[in-house]
Amino acid sequence: MSWPFIVLLALAVAVVVGAEWQRLTSRLGGRFDGEARRIRERQRRKANLKLVRSETEEFEESVQRDLAELPTIEERDHR
Repeated sequence: MSWPFIVLLALAVAVVVGAEWQRLTSRLGGRFDGEARRIRERQRRKANLKLVRSETEEFEESVQRDLAELPTIEERDHR
C-alpha cells in the first residue's frame, strides 16, 4: 500500500468517528459522556437547595387593603 492511500483511509476513519461520536458515546455509557456527568452533578447540587417561600399571604392582604383605600368615582348614567 502507498502512503497516500493510508492517509486517505485514516482521514475517512476520522470522519466516520466524528460523525458517529454521539451514538458511540451513548452506547459506551458514562465513560466518555461529559454531559451525563454534568447532569448528575447538577442533580446533586439541586438536591442541596432549599425552596424559600415568600410571605405571599401578607403581600396579598396588603394589596387588598391598598385597593380598598383607593378613591372611587361613581359613574352617572348618561341618557
